Amino acid sequence: MSSTRAIGHYFRTTLPRIGLESILPSNQNISFFHGLLESCGETKDSRRALIIFRRLLQSNAKPSDLTFSLLIKSYVADTSSTVIDSTYAKIEANQVQTHLRKSGFNQYVYLSTAFLDLYGKLGCISYAQYLFEEMPNRDVVSWNALICGYSRNGYDYDALEVFVQMLREGFSPCQRTLVGLVPSCGRPDIVFQGKAIHGFGIKSGLDMDCRMKNALTSMYAKCADLHAAEVLFEEIYEKSEVSWNTMIGAYGQNGLYDDAMLVFKQMQKERVEINYITIINLLSANAHPDSTHCYVIKTGFATNASAITSLVCTYAGCGNLESAGLLYKLMSQKNLVSLTALISGYAENGNMDLVVDCFNQMLELQMKPDAVAVVSILHGFTDATLVGAGLAIHAYGLKTGLCADCLVVNGLISMYSKFGDIEKGFSLFSEMGEKQLISWNSVISGCIQAGRTSDAMELFCHMRMLGHRPDAITVASLLAGCSEVGFLQFGERLHNYVLRNNLEMEDFLETSLIDMYIKCGCLESAASVFKSIKEPCLATWNTMISGYGLSGHEHKALSCYSEMQEQGLEPDRITFLGVLSACTHGGLVLEGKRYFQSMKEDFGMIPGLQHNACMVDLLSRAGFLQEALIFVKNMEVEPDSAVWGALLSSCCIHHELKLGECLAKRLFLLDYNSGGLYVLMSNLYASKGRWDDVARVRKMMRETGGDGSSGISLIEVSSMEKMNNINENAWQLSSVH
Repeated sequence: MSSTRAIGHYFRTTLPRIGLESILPSNQNISFFHGLLESCGETKDSRRALIIFRRLLQSNAKPSDLTFSLLIKSYVADTSSTVIDSTYAKIEANQVQTHLRKSGFNQYVYLSTAFLDLYGKLGCISYAQYLFEEMPNRDVVSWNALICGYSRNGYDYDALEVFVQMLREGFSPCQRTLVGLVPSCGRPDIVFQGKAIHGFGIKSGLDMDCRMKNALTSMYAKCADLHAAEVLFEEIYEKSEVSWNTMIGAYGQNGLYDDAMLVFKQMQKERVEINYITIINLLSANAHPDSTHCYVIKTGFATNASAITSLVCTYAGCGNLESAGLLYKLMSQKNLVSLTALISGYAENGNMDLVVDCFNQMLELQMKPDAVAVVSILHGFTDATLVGAGLAIHAYGLKTGLCADCLVVNGLISMYSKFGDIEKGFSLFSEMGEKQLISWNSVISGCIQAGRTSDAMELFCHMRMLGHRPDAITVASLLAGCSEVGFLQFGERLHNYVLRNNLEMEDFLETSLIDMYIKCGCLESAASVFKSIKEPCLATWNTMISGYGLSGHEHKALSCYSEMQEQGLEPDRITFLGVLSACTHGGLVLEGKRYFQSMKEDFGMIPGLQHNACMVDLLSRAGFLQEALIFVKNMEVEPDSAVWGALLSSCCIHHELKLGECLAKRLFLLDYNSGGLYVLMSNLYASKGRWDDVARVRKMMRETGGDGSSGISLIEVSSMEKMNNINENAWQLSSVH
């Protein structure tokens, strides 16, 4: 054994430097190869282990069960690496499995179990199941490996079924069995089974193990039962770093960030060793990224790939893309997760040039972009000018087979909807085999974005006919469509559907309902929905304030604002936009000035162009044109066409021809060619009886292609019977099953 270790040490230090071919002697024995394989396991180098195994087969040495054990061990160690290519690893594992069967060593239970565990870690669940069923003899470790494989890969119900089968066949579970099984029950829908396993552990005396309590703590936390998690945590006599990390993660994933930080501070007081999992849990518990980054450097985790990847993701998620990019460049081993986080951040900010650069970098580094990476890229395509790049990503998805993934197809439907090409979205949707709810939501949302609300309503009826149950996202998308075109009756039907089916009234759904009723002119219904909400969120308050203002109930809007503050909610920029708009519609000049001042002084906000335009409109409509002009000159931002347009509109009201002409010239210089400008000037000249100028402006409008901002009128039918019938001529849905 000492000679084997010496060989292993020699090859750990020498092999990477001078290569394999130059050091293999002509007559190698099996111990020599075992030393090499052992060193590969310690260095987590499965690829080199396979090369050594092939040289062993080419030599006169005959592999033993220990040979295969060491070879499998190197692969198991390598699965923990972030740089392993799982596709190649699966192929190589199958090759080794073939040699194992040919040599007859697959009859050894411990070798088959080791392979079973390897397949589970590589995500080859079907291979693992087949291997398990083929095993002539099984022990508790074999059952544990299969249960753990199912649990690790998200096959929660399968893991539970195997556990039940294990009991039926007379095997007695050990602590490792339950530790591997409990994570499968970390879902609210099967928490009952988790509690049953907890009870089984207590009854059989297996619950006293620290690892078991850690697993149970995590399970209860994922099911939002923090009281049970806290009780279990306190029961642990000797808390390891895993125990502390589990509790930090438990509070973090349930939004109790302050409690998570208190546990971390207590962990430090107890002088428990910090590891990279602690860093990851702290970041997930909303710890400040800059402070955490400093702590990472201080504690020596700056070279840990997992900790740095988590920091990159956090920086990118909170919009600090500069820090995320710099940190990524310093990473010694670039990985797909961190690069995907950067892509997502750049795409969200609309910086598609950097998105394309990151994607090209993925390909250069021979990374294989997964569905998450492709979807992150697709979400960034919001402008029709990027259609070429969007088509290229679609082509890449077809070439690599990623278009078979439901997430990617949904992303493509959304992308084509933003490009205004909803027909391609329909085509992709029709080609899908099994259509999940998220796919229906994508195509319905796409129709709404493309202004095809009627098609969205037909899809809604069709999905219900096929037995799909729409969720809050489906209804919210359709309500947005009803708001745009004023389909009150369909909106009311959606509201009834929500009530009949007891859909959870989430914040965004409540806000969508209120917005629909307001835009359809049913303020009483909007107020009724608003009053039924126990704790309205800020977006809901904003919608109600804006609704009152637009409907001419400016005093109710201001009362709503005061009530919101009494509830302890702090207004944002949208709140003040609604308040100022209400003041403008009601002519409340003094109140408008007071709220505008409060926005700056009390809440430290810098007014945007829309806020300034509201103030200009408020002052000028009330006849304070000179004050409005002074206000514009003192603005902290450069006035745009909306600001000058508000002044021009007031000039028409107060027949201020000279000022109106000056403002019109300024708008022309801004290249503002809206037909509304010509109409305003035409009306202003008409009010002064200058008919030649009216004719001249009308002629200019025709020459520039303006039509006076023509609009459309909508009349809603009194019966909804026709809307319930799917119009097959509008879109052939015969292939949708």
